[in-house]
Amino acid sequence: MIAAHTIPVTKVDASKLPGVKLENVPFGKYSTDYMLEADYVDGEWKNVEIKPYQPLLIGPANMALHYGQAIFEGIKAYKSDSGEVFIFRPYDNFRRFNLSAERLCMPAVPEEIFIDGMRQLIDLEKGWIPAMENHSLYIRPFMFSTDESLGVKASETYKFMIILSPTGPYYGKPMKIYVEEKYTRAAPGGVGFSKNAGNYAGSLYPAKVAKDKGYDQVLWTDAFEHKWLQEVGTMNVFFVIGDTAVTPSLEEGTILAGVTRDSVITILKEIGLNVAERPISIDELIKEYDAGNVKDVFGTGTAATISPIKELRYKDKVMTFDTDKWTITPEVKKRLDAIRSGQAEDRYNWLLTV
Repeated sequence: MIAAHTIPVTKVDASKLPGVKLENVPFGKYSTDYMLEADYVDGEWKNVEIKPYQPLLIGPANMALHYGQAIFEGIKAYKSDSGEVFIFRPYDNFRRFNLSAERLCMPAVPEEIFIDGMRQLIDLEKGWIPAMENHSLYIRPFMFSTDESLGVKASETYKFMIILSPTGPYYGKPMKIYVEEKYTRAAPGGVGFSKNAGNYAGSLYPAKVAKDKGYDQVLWTDAFEHKWLQEVGTMNVFFVIGDTAVTPSLEEGTILAGVTRDSVITILKEIGLNVAERPISIDELIKEYDAGNVKDVFGTGTAATISPIKELRYKDKVMTFDTDKWTITPEVKKRLDAIRSGQAEDRYNWLLTV
């Protein structure tokens, strides 16, 4: 095993950075100069290296292509006004990554590769971090099977990688969300809690149908009754009803335990709101909306950060919200941004200094 501090680096001939405009850069459009790569072979991690970003060579019988053993995470790094670089809560993503790996019969990635390797990679690429509001460096660790075989079984070999991408705001304006009542993202006992590629592949068509109707994304409902709210396609969801912020419970294992979700719960409590992690049905939400009790509705996620929702549609019922009058959502975003940029005290030890 190569220790993280000795991970070898193959230098690029010339950086791509001078040709990239980082202001309002679209999410995922550009990759930085380097990537981290490691192979799992014969029961151990080998060939750990940082090298120039480049294509991969895989065979047509690669098992990830046929049987979907592929997982990933989303993390962000930020630059403070003084130039310090922080990664936001990477240990939480590290733990969640290995939970996903366990569910998909994949090996755990050790801390010295995932965390220490990430720090070394970002230290090399810190010039790519946009030092602007609502901008960051998106970090994508991922792993996939590499056996060459046609037969349904767990692979014996894997590749782990980290790539980086500078990003501006994911959603530039408040969102319109369609409440899904036909298609299903996850069911109890499934893989809804894991961040695996298949979950996202299955969400593409319903999201397309919603976009054709003029909506940005879908809000998933349960697999049996299609009335219990779960999560939006790209983020967890919160409803501020009266003096309580309600977010769907994680207990059934059908939604992602979002790191931003957990951070927002902490901040909501900090500003004096009650927080309820519990089942909430579309019927309850409509009833509270009609009674005038729904104050804020917003999504949370690493890519999306804090995204206000200005409209929810369920069947023929359209619920609209005046996001300009909200106070809770912008306050949560303000406090979270201040911590991540180093402008506020990191009282919860969420930041890892590079």
